[in-house]
Amino acid sequence: MPADGPVAVLANPTAGRGRYRGLLPDLLERLSTAGRPVRLLAAGSADEAEAACQAAVAGGASALIAVGGDGTVHRAMQAVAGSSVPFGPVPAGTGNDFAVETGFPAEPRAAVEVIAAALRQGRSQPVDLARMTGADGTVRWYGAVLAAGFDAIVNERANRMRWPRGPRRYDLAILAELVRLRPRRYTLTLDGERVEVEAVLVAVGNGGSYGGGMQICPHADPTDGLLDVVVGGRFNRRTLIRVKPRIYAGTHITHPLVRTYRARTVTVAAAGITTYADGERSLPLPVTITATPAALHLLR
Repeated sequence: MPADGPVAVLANPTAGRGRYRGLLPDLLERLSTAGRPVRLLAAGSADEAEAACQAAVAGGASALIAVGGDGTVHRAMQAVAGSSVPFGPVPAGTGNDFAVETGFPAEPRAAVEVIAAALRQGRSQPVDLARMTGADGTVRWYGAVLAAGFDAIVNERANRMRWPRGPRRYDLAILAELVRLRPRRYTLTLDGERVEVEAVLVAVGNGGSYGGGMQICPHADPTDGLLDVVVGGRFNRRTLIRVKPRIYAGTHITHPLVRTYRARTVTVAAAGITTYADGERSLPLPVTITATPAALHLLR
């Protein structure tokens, strides 16, 4: 691991509805105990945050740390995916699925202590990432789960709404989409094998959970070089409402309308759906997702 450059830190002050905002000075001080200069990156938007991370890595940062939730981690990891620059996610958001699932403590100060110790000892551990390629050749990476069904459609509606602010907007988006609920036709290509399905839920997991602990792909392992695909078929409204709470425990996969698959490369195609990766708006379908072993080196 290179040790001469600064440790770049991307922090999202609004993550977790701002409840960890006051912790940032303490987190930076704890990072500085690793004996390297610490540089806090400036960014006013998600796109600026991603660009700042790319610039920091290109400029010789010896490591990149993301303080925030899955969205912040997702933006930051675009700069280090496929490289040897090590990465440390500090869970400080509403959803911290990637950080927790890859073995970091859920408490931010404890996570920083793990990262600082890894920096001091020059230690990192590889994990897989999922590499997405869109129809236009755009490439993105994600660490946890790609949603391409009902959850993605709800997120897309919520992002278009200007009222109300906060969690209520998402709740209203769910109600609106439940009224319109219908199975969509998907074409899945799993390591070259084509499968046609009508489905309400489609998720492709490098990791198992999304949305703050919902085990949508409960058997996914971000070190096995494979993607887990979970398809919830022709659910009606009543069935979806009954099955949805079971996702927190991962027991939804035993429902007769749910199918699971495992593959190294997955193409998902359907009309009119924009995917959400690690909770962030991502590429429109069709997309091809490839499990990429050791694409990220975690400071733990």
